[in-house]
Amino acid sequence: MDTTTGNEPRAGAREWTVLAVLALPTLLLSIDLSVLLLALPHLTADLGASGTQLLWITDIYGFMVAGFLLVMGALGDRIGCRRLLLIGAVLFALASVAAAMSTNAAMLIATRAVLGVAGASLMPCTLALVRTAFRDPRQRGIAVAVWMSCFMLGIAVGPIVGGLLLQYFWWGSVFLLAVPVMLLLLAVGPFLLPETPASGSARLDVASTLLVLATVLPVIYGMKEIAAEGVAGLPLLAIAVGAAMGAAFVVRQRTLASPLLDLGLFRNRSFSAALVGLLLATAAVGGVSLYVTQFLQLVGGLSPLTAGLWLLPAAVGMIIGSMAAPVLIDWVRPAYVISAGLVAAAAGCTILVFVGPGAGLAVVAGGYALVYFGTGPMGALGTDLVVGSAPEEKAGAAAGMSESSGEFGIALGVAVLGSVGTAVYQNSMGGGEHASLAADVASAEGMPAAEAARMLEPARAAFVDGLNAVSVGSAALLVLLAVVIVFALRHVPPAKAGADDAVADAVPGPVEEGRDRQEPTVSES
Repeated sequence: MDTTTGNEPRAGAREWTVLAVLALPTLLLSIDLSVLLLALPHLTADLGASGTQLLWITDIYGFMVAGFLLVMGALGDRIGCRRLLLIGAVLFALASVAAAMSTNAAMLIATRAVLGVAGASLMPCTLALVRTAFRDPRQRGIAVAVWMSCFMLGIAVGPIVGGLLLQYFWWGSVFLLAVPVMLLLLAVGPFLLPETPASGSARLDVASTLLVLATVLPVIYGMKEIAAEGVAGLPLLAIAVGAAMGAAFVVRQRTLASPLLDLGLFRNRSFSAALVGLLLATAAVGGVSLYVTQFLQLVGGLSPLTAGLWLLPAAVGMIIGSMAAPVLIDWVRPAYVISAGLVAAAAGCTILVFVGPGAGLAVVAGGYALVYFGTGPMGALGTDLVVGSAPEEKAGAAAGMSESSGEFGIALGVAVLGSVGTAVYQNSMGGGEHASLAADVASAEGMPAAEAARMLEPARAAFVDGLNAVSVGSAALLVLLAVVIVFALRHVPPAKAGADDAVADAVPGPVEEGRDRQEPTVSES
């Protein structure tokens, strides 16, 4: 349950201004996840980047963000999230300039890695500061929904922003976009942003920090490799090593007086259920996203920029679902709002199950938008439950765990569901050299038009079969999760009911005072 008392002060103009300031870096950080997609040909031409280097340039940022989220969230709890946010803003601005001025691929990979570490310090701190600024649970739910909407919007518009900048400027401009935002944050942050209470010693346990990185990075790497290349020995070994390091991390936390992660948080049913819900919901979305984005480009024949525009309805759907959820829980239990959304998302997946090779782009984009709309309540309310269930002095670690669950969920969905889709594709194509539709499209580029068409027609049909199979898996996962959420979170009351009960308990009115003076009832005597 929420750790607030129900008697908290309501947010005013200052707090909503704080939200606007925190929304800007949140939007920027998510834009950075996808802004480079259209710049890859330019990087090859200007920096001589190889195919492997291009993969590292695009992936290293997400790897480092995922690896350092929990560590930075815990560090923010120790030294104050505002302080860490401002330090991260300085580092992000400097690394952005260095990335823009990179003279070779190795330098760009290194600066992107530093950007990932800085981004990991900014992301949990922005969410923890939202929790600190908004004391009233109902207002905080709306603020978290705004934060979540900005993050999802950034992912969707990243390729579009990158395309617009590349049309008028050189590839480094996609990084310089961060500089004015960070300068604004540094200018107003010290005076406007609240500070979170420090929980104790500023010293982080070095062994715990290394174990977190040794857990997250191999697992994320293994999942990405499985999604890209299929199941193989090295990715499975990486995942096994990460799992072993994770077990060692848990054991160590039990022995420390000041652990990096307070395992006691998991005793809170709302906290644990929301984390699991975020993990599985993002896994379902991650698998579908992998195939829909490729469908638009490889089957629909769209450029990355045009495909990005077709994905905007999904971002709008997520925003609507996220923003509607905090309003609906005034009267309806969060469990029912989240579960209804998940059922709607499953319906969107069902639309994609029946998509054929000749399906219109509007059908695919519409089904995909319904998926995002339906998972919006899980994202907004789940994140609020995770952060709101933790004590304020542990808000940074809770925020880091919330965002880590999303990172793991996307990687898990891409790896597991992506592997299912790949297996269906290869089976339909007879295996052999047909590893993926992207590879077959690349092979067809040097062929005569008629021969390329003969090869690609069945390849595209096989890819759609894979999309259908992934959509079946995602729909089943979403329905199962909807049922689990109903049972796991049904104890959480509607927001108005919870607030009214808390006020009644805290401030006795005339009726309660009259009861205090009554004679004992028969049962009491």
